[in-house]
Amino acid sequence: MAKRDVTYSSYLDLERILSAQHPASDAHDEFLFIIVHQASELWLKLCLHELEAARELVIADNLGPAFKMLARVAQAQRQLISSWDVLSTMTPHDYSLVRPHLGNSSGFQSAQYRLMEFILGGRNPDMVTMHEATPEVADKLKAELARPSLYGEVLRLLQRRGFDLPDDIFDRDLTAPHEPLDVVTEAWAQVYREPQKYWDLYELAEKLVDLEYHFQRWRFGHLKTVERVIGFKRGTGGTAGVPYLESVLKLGFFPELLAVRTQI
Repeated sequence: MAKRDVTYSSYLDLERILSAQHPASDAHDEFLFIIVHQASELWLKLCLHELEAARELVIADNLGPAFKMLARVAQAQRQLISSWDVLSTMTPHDYSLVRPHLGNSSGFQSAQYRLMEFILGGRNPDMVTMHEATPEVADKLKAELARPSLYGEVLRLLQRRGFDLPDDIFDRDLTAPHEPLDVVTEAWAQVYREPQKYWDLYELAEKLVDLEYHFQRWRFGHLKTVERVIGFKRGTGGTAGVPYLESVLKLGFFPELLAVRTQI
């Protein structure tokens, strides 16, 4: 298509996007349910685009552009958090008309959400199992588990910058979540005690804290929306529902960046 023939609709492929809603019932609110989740997947796609690029910049020790990308992710996360406010306009009766048509489908099965969690460092190889029926998705998740997370690369950067981080902390299982280490907390304490000396690392740390803060706000919004709409019923994907969502609220990504606040 020649550039002069490009329209707003054709550039954005709106015909496909706006025809991608296929309610399985006559329930009025199923349209809301579909659109909120589709929009969330688009925001997640943007988050992944930015996080993957930011990690490469951390590896290259080119932090300036990475800050912009990480700040953008935080703003996209705000959109994801706000989506719960829209979805929570659904009453229990409204949802009861939609739920029978969902089968075993669940946001718990979102591969993009899981990939974002893996990139940030919240890793659990068991979560790949549900995606084995789609090999290309499972392969992408496994590939992520085989490489250092964003935080893992940040810690490698600290070592390259001269902080006393022993090599053996990088030999741990990449598929497991990062466990807090006193030596890492002390490295961050040096940064936080002298922010002017280590300004770019200080800013990087705060950008990471922003990501975890917003991620946990998203999780909390999910919990409260589920609690409001279905109470303590089990989730459609087989989880325990609210109790499961309460349990994941305890799972952070960058434990030393929180621990260091007690030290300084």
